[in-house]
Amino acid sequence: MVGLTHRASITLAEIAFLLIMIAGVWLVAAEIPRLRMRAARTIVAGSALALAGLLLIIATDWGQFG
Repeated sequence: MVGLTHRASITLAEIAFLLIMIAGVWLVAAEIPRLRMRAARTIVAGSALALAGLLLIIATDWGQFG
């Protein structure tokens, strides 16, 4: 069984929340009509959200929050 220390799981969750914040900013930037490369920005934002979700799953399942 894989386990993470309490501090490692908190750090992993913090990184995931940071990725969620960055993805939100990228999605807002993708909606600004004067900026080009809208599809690329959406792909980056979607990838960041997917990675953040994976990190949160790892942090909560294998971490020691208790």
